[in-house]
Order: sequence, then structure tokens, then C-alpha cells
Amino acid sequence: MAALFDPSSSAFVADPYPAFAQLRAQGRAHYNAPTRQWLIPRHADVSALLRDRRLGRSYLHRFTHEEFGRTPPLAEHEPFHTLNDNGMLDLEPPDHPRIRRLVSKAFTPRTVEQLAPTVSRLAAELVDELCAAGGGDLLAMVAEPLPVAVIAEMLGIPPADRPLLRPWSADICGMYELNPPAAVAERAVRASVEFTAYLRELIAERRKGPGDDLISALIAAHDRGERLSEQELISTCVLLLNAGHEATVNTTAGGWWTLLSNPGQLAALRADPEGLLPTAVEELMRYDTPLQLFERWVLDDIEVGGIEIPRGSEVALLFGSANRDPAVFDRPDRLDLGRKDNPHVTLGAGIHYCLGAPLARLELHASFGELLRRAPDLRLAAEPERTANFVIRGLKELRVEL
Repeated sequence: MAALFDPSSSAFVADPYPAFAQLRAQGRAHYNAPTRQWLIPRHADVSALLRDRRLGRSYLHRFTHEEFGRTPPLAEHEPFHTLNDNGMLDLEPPDHPRIRRLVSKAFTPRTVEQLAPTVSRLAAELVDELCAAGGGDLLAMVAEPLPVAVIAEMLGIPPADRPLLRPWSADICGMYELNPPAAVAERAVRASVEFTAYLRELIAERRKGPGDDLISALIAAHDRGERLSEQELISTCVLLLNAGHEATVNTTAGGWWTLLSNPGQLAALRADPEGLLPTAVEELMRYDTPLQLFERWVLDDIEVGGIEIPRGSEVALLFGSANRDPAVFDRPDRLDLGRKDNPHVTLGAGIHYCLGAPLARLELHASFGELLRRAPDLRLAAEPERTANFVIRGLKELRVEL
């Protein structure tokens, strides 16, 4: 398996999809010794295991590290794990639904729809700046600032502080890669400490002077006795920021590279942006999946394709592979912006399904729509370079010109 699945290889990171095809052809579950994980490459299995309560994002609600046969995290990594492990994404019932219920009111389709004018205005302003400059780095000028501004506005983070958010997020998310090196862990711990300290101060300010924002609403829920600790509040805010923009940023930049690399499909989208954009956004999320892998712990023995996977194991659900499975998608390696039947797993499934899915789609429709209208002759100015990350798939920059 190590010969096929090698996240340390730049060639594999650049294009993992041929390897995924081989993994799917060779079976439904494969043990990968370098990462000590069971790789699950097929769509049906990934979809089913996302919903299977015999697996969890954590095991600590049922077992100690020792009982589960796992080594506790290094003591020097404690600030990262305290921050990460108290967020919804890594909690299991009863804590997960308790916190998700409080936060979900801010992400209902109706609530998100009320944000549409603000999102459209922000997207138009950012695209205006790109056009006025005659081009530039689309990643830094449009893809990053739009979702960061929207989620920061929802949380009530002052505009002057928002440049801090993306670097903290990027450093924290480095720990989600497979076997992160010591330097990456050190940056993640430092960012965790700094982000936590910043949010403690902001929460203290909101207690004194509440605003019309999500942090104030969560503080009010805590004060009503709805069982939300300050650490859970801090971890929730960090999760909302990280999850609220990482996938959107990488879908935007990666999606435009995909479009510019497929001129026939881009021409069709430019010819009918209103009619094609809804399916185009879903296809771009499927075709080059921004989150390639999602990890789960096996809490009770399971069987996949006749292979026993015992309690204590870790499975790697390969989203990127599932989204190219020919058993589900017709000609999966072909970009088809008009694809109607598109049950991609990019946004997850089960109790950890992406809470911000309606907001992500709103932001993607707004930014792609504005660029299609305002920059009909947009083209690559330089061949982009991918980051070295595999799990969170993205670009270092995307330089374009008009």
C-alpha cells in the first residue's frame, strides 16, 4: 500500500487520483503501515462508515488512551489538543448534539439566506479590486478574504483583528495532516495558545458589552444555563473559523485552476452562468476534493469487504477517492459542470455533516458568479504550485490576468 498511498510524495499530492483508482480496484479496505490506518477508497463504504455509530471522531468518551491501545499525545502538544478536542468536529454524543444545537441556529438555510446581500456585496468588492489591478493572486485577493470576512462578521471579530485569523488557522490545520513533523506541531501549538488567549479577551469584552453576533449569542446561552463551558465556546469559535473557510478557499482557488485547465467546460459556464453555476459548484467540489481524507476511530469491531477491522483501529475515509468512484459517477475523471446526479461526500455525512454547507455554497456561488460576470477573459498568468499538504488540498497561489 505504501507504494500507492504516499502522502509524502509531491507527485502523489499533485495527482492522487490514479492511485485511488488502483486502491478501489484492489479492494474495499487496505491497511497502510506508514500511517497505521485502514484506507477505505470506495464511495459506498465511505458513505456508510460516515453514518456508522461504531466509529467515532474520538474514543475518549468511552475509553482511556491505554484502554484503547493508543499512546497519549505528547505533553507539549496539550494546548492544541485542548482546543481541538473540545470542538464539535471531535466530540461525540451527548456533547456533540448539545453544542451543535446551540450553534446550528446561525447556519439554517433561512438564516444563511439573510446573509446573501452581504456575501454578494463582499464578493463584488473583492472582484472589483482584482479587475482594477488587471489581475493578481486570485487566492489572496478573492478566495481567502471572502469566507474569512463572512465568518469573522458572524462571530463578531473586529475588522482590525481579522488578518490574524488566516495564519492561525493555517498553522492549526497543519496538525490534521498525516504524521505532521515537529516543526508543524510547534506552529500549531503556538497558534492554539495565541488564538485561545485572543478569544478569552474577546469573550470577556462581549460579556461586558454584548453585540449582535454569534459569540454574544453563545455567551447568552451559557448564562441561561445551557451547559457551554468557556473552553467549549473558544473551541467552537476556532472550529467555525477553520471549517468555515478552509474548504471554501481551496474549492475557489482549486476550482478556478480546474476551470482554466478545461477551457471547453469554462466556455460553457461563461455562456450560461445562471443556468450552469449550481451544478458547476457541486462538480468542482467533487472533481478535486478540498478535504481528501477524514479519520475515524473504530469503537467496536467492524467488517469491510470481508476484512475484520478491530476496535482500536483508525480508518482513513478517502473522500477524494470516493468522489471519483465509477460505481457512482459516470466517467468520474471527466469534469462535467452539468452533472445532475452528484452525491459527492465532500461535505461529509452523518452527525458530523458540515454545519456550514449552506453558507459555503452561498459564498461559492457569489464569488464564481462575480468572476464570471466581471472577468470574462480571466486567464492563468503563471502555472500554480500546490501546497505540500495532502489532507487539506490547496494551492500556494493562483496568479491570473485579465
